[in-house]
Amino acid sequence: METKKTNRNINLTEGKILKNLLLFALPMMAGNFLQQIYNITDTLIIGRFVGTKALAAVGSAYTLMTFLTSLIIGLCMGSGALFSKWYGAGNLEELRQDIRLSFYFIGTVTILLYLIVYPGTNWILHLISVPDDIYHLMHIYVKIIFIGIGFTFLYNFFAYLLRSIGNSIVPLYFLAISSIMNTALDLYFVVSLKQGVSGAAAATIISQGFAGFGITIYTIWKHPGFIKLHGKIQKDRLKDIIKIDIFTGIQQSVMNFGILMIQGLVNSFGSQIMASFAAAVKIDTLAYMPAQEFGNAYSLFVSQNLGAKKKERIQEGTKISVFVSVIFCLIISAIIWTFSEQFMCMFVDAKESVIISEGINYLRIEGSFYFGIGCLFLLYGYYRGIQKAEMSLVLTIISLGTRVLLSYLLAPNTSLGVMAIWWSIPIGWILADIVGILYFRIISLIP
Repeated sequence: METKKTNRNINLTEGKILKNLLLFALPMMAGNFLQQIYNITDTLIIGRFVGTKALAAVGSAYTLMTFLTSLIIGLCMGSGALFSKWYGAGNLEELRQDIRLSFYFIGTVTILLYLIVYPGTNWILHLISVPDDIYHLMHIYVKIIFIGIGFTFLYNFFAYLLRSIGNSIVPLYFLAISSIMNTALDLYFVVSLKQGVSGAAAATIISQGFAGFGITIYTIWKHPGFIKLHGKIQKDRLKDIIKIDIFTGIQQSVMNFGILMIQGLVNSFGSQIMASFAAAVKIDTLAYMPAQEFGNAYSLFVSQNLGAKKKERIQEGTKISVFVSVIFCLIISAIIWTFSEQFMCMFVDAKESVIISEGINYLRIEGSFYFGIGCLFLLYGYYRGIQKAEMSLVLTIISLGTRVLLSYLLAPNTSLGVMAIWWSIPIGWILADIVGILYFRIISLIP
């Protein structure tokens, strides 16, 4: 390996597995937390200083934007698994080539997204059944927030590149600074200048731009040996990259498309339920986010050790990761169940009893089953790490398909109403876990 390993890099193929996994995963958890802060800050400030309708608009826009950017993030995540494999194997030439091909491929997809979402904004908002009373607010917000798609590509591409070589600290630094920027700009644009949802959107994309351009410049400066954008295109390598990227990207998109469909069904119950869902989803996402990032760290652990041909280390690391994830999820479940009302009151005025009550129902149902989604994130990470991203897609389809099917069958047609939506989510997690574990035990072998 021609590049020097800095003291920020953690070699996941050597040393104590639990210690290295935690040291590697903790900055990723903190980074994802800060990434969630972008929209949560918008939600908090909009809910407190603008109103319930604006809160519903920003909350629904978050679900929509998450879906649109999930493809980009998934593509970067898939490439990260390949980068990590070549880094673990010590093959710099293959690493350089995959970086170049991945950058051009994902960059092209990003441009295509821009060409689709801007002309299709009105159609997209009608598709998810945005109520008339918040349509104008949401239209303003998403037209501005869509600008950040390119920044999402830059940040995630170089963040996953750095993580693939064991550096999860630097991506955290850029997110920390951009999150502080976002909060300060939110307060300035929304509270001081009274610019409402447009000010919140502007604050977000300015902060995203800093993170995207900042991490790009850092990576090119610090690791020039990795970046070689000119060279012959090997069709076989490009085919492999497109395969794992597409499967991982589709997996992330399917996951968020299912959530978007649920958002459309929630919207049909009116702006109060929308506001309740908007606030509760932010809390829910933050609660299980560390388990999600631990699964991503575990995936890079698997792919590095796959490249280093250390099968026994992967097996030992898998046992340790399951234990850590389950314990964490049980602790978080207890916290969410106990303090769900207090968490809802952070986003919504205490007088909004209907919104708070429904949010509590959502949080207590989902929170009781976090062990299910924790296990699912590990399964996603394992199959992505051994370059079987298609299995992660299958598990996502099972999880989200169950959720969407049960919600649309039961919520509008039975007395359960929105409770059917809330219960369908953990049922989907558990079914996907069962399939993923059976496949792991019976069929799947480490290559």
